[in-house]
Amino acid sequence: MTQGTIRGIIANLIIAEAKGHVAQNEICYIVAGEEQLMAEVIKIQGKNIFIQCFESTRGLRVGMPVNFTGRMLEVEVGPGMLSRIYDGLQNDLETMDSLFLQRGQYTPALDDNSRWDFRPLATVGQSVRAGDWLGEVTENGMAIKIMAPFDLEGEYQLKSLAEAGTYGIRDTVATLANGKDHQLEVNMVQRWPVKVALKAYSEKIRPYKMLETGVRTIDCLNPIVEGGTGFIPGPFGSGKTVLQHAISKQAEADIIIFAACGERANEVVEIFYEFPELEDPRTGGKLMDRTIIIANTSNMPVAAREASVYTAMTLAEYYRTMGLRVLLLADSTSRWAQALREMSNRLEELPGPDAFPMDLTAVIANFYARAGYVYLNNGETGSITFLGTVSPAGGNLKEPVTEATKKSARCFYSLSQRRADQKRYPSIDPVSSYSKYLEYPEMQEYLAEKISPTWVEQVIQAKDILLRGKELNDQISILGDDGVPIEYHDIYWKSEVIDFIILQQDAFDKIDALTKLDRLEYMLKRVLDIYRMRFEYQNFEEVGTFFKRVINLLRQMNYAEFQSEQFQAYEKELESMLNERRIA
Repeated sequence: MTQGTIRGIIANLIIAEAKGHVAQNEICYIVAGEEQLMAEVIKIQGKNIFIQCFESTRGLRVGMPVNFTGRMLEVEVGPGMLSRIYDGLQNDLETMDSLFLQRGQYTPALDDNSRWDFRPLATVGQSVRAGDWLGEVTENGMAIKIMAPFDLEGEYQLKSLAEAGTYGIRDTVATLANGKDHQLEVNMVQRWPVKVALKAYSEKIRPYKMLETGVRTIDCLNPIVEGGTGFIPGPFGSGKTVLQHAISKQAEADIIIFAACGERANEVVEIFYEFPELEDPRTGGKLMDRTIIIANTSNMPVAAREASVYTAMTLAEYYRTMGLRVLLLADSTSRWAQALREMSNRLEELPGPDAFPMDLTAVIANFYARAGYVYLNNGETGSITFLGTVSPAGGNLKEPVTEATKKSARCFYSLSQRRADQKRYPSIDPVSSYSKYLEYPEMQEYLAEKISPTWVEQVIQAKDILLRGKELNDQISILGDDGVPIEYHDIYWKSEVIDFIILQQDAFDKIDALTKLDRLEYMLKRVLDIYRMRFEYQNFEEVGTFFKRVINLLRQMNYAEFQSEQFQAYEKELESMLNERRIA
């Protein structure tokens, strides 16, 4: 183990001199009396080793010893992580000794005393590669695979495999051999460096399967795919948290990982209270049973913010290798970028726009690239769908973090302050938001088969109507209600029908909170049919009055069970109302 000595201290940046070999991203411990503070090597310049400390550096002095471990920042993965709340270094916050986090206190990520019912999946004598499934245990109703070590190179032969029974996570459940002299004992626990992508799969393909979220404005206008990437920028109070809760609760995912990277402490505490109370529509239990929270508040050291997003992504890759669908939410990546900026400034690197690192776009792109849809060695599939939120200062969507993220994420869900002020939730702006997945031929074929052969054309038409409605609303606002033709009011109010019925949704209503694809297809076709109808009016005031009644009936349909007697009664009443004013 290499030894070193502190030569300089700049807030969380430590400059040390090492007496031996040191590697980039190596973990070390600064010895401060009885405390040992974890830190990471972020730059090597001759004999000077630049270290970012994950703890408060108060009380550190020049001359204190530094012990280098020879290992990178790693997570420990295995059964027993679901429902846990970790910090960015994977310390279990619920096992801390005191109410407040103590400097230099680190807790195990897994419970060594836990025992699990192991079931073998492989056969003795078969060849295995990194990530191959050897057996499985059940945790909170989920099948958790016990896999061959991720750092295996080439093929190994399975020499022995434990029989079905109860074992501890450190007990040997398999033995692998590579030649006569090299044998490897395998238990249920693995370690993996968080800044190295876990690639224990055979192929990563371009994703094409739509991920149903139950949120109409996303699933209809700008769908995200299973294994895709997206981000949600928006100002304070625009509904980012409620939207994330809705997506995490309703999306077609097996595992939810929520990374709170640098959010305010009170907002993170709300997550602790709200997530365990959310009901899981898939299982009937609690959503927390299949959720992991990585909590890093804004008053924790900035270096830990950077670690938190990588920790969350590595845990997601672990579950993806099991063939599970993982939804990874990060709130907010702006805080992560601020941590990168702070450390870059302390290193005196050449600053980019707004003093962010020059390579900010590359760092964000490399991180987003770790998500994706993969084929495993056994032919099964797994995926990580990543949705990050961005908190641009003052709602400025031209700031560097938003612009850099736009170049990496394929879906852009812009939350509008204006829509939020009008209580049009979710406040995703239908004009400025987009999904590049709609352009993929594979996605178009999937939607044509899954929903309707004309679905993409209907979506494009709905977007055109909304854009036209916005333009006409601006003209009406400038010229006045009686300063434009009645046709302008007609088109504007028809766009309002799409807005109120498709885009707006009540996340707290038992029925309206979740919209299945068959219902979404039906309602979109219904509002587009209304758009194509011609109606007779005497003046512009009749237009607004008529369509307000239409919108009210359609909203009542949204609150009724699909195709129920009540739903059909509302639809019959709507049809009668339309026929009264309709021009044949």
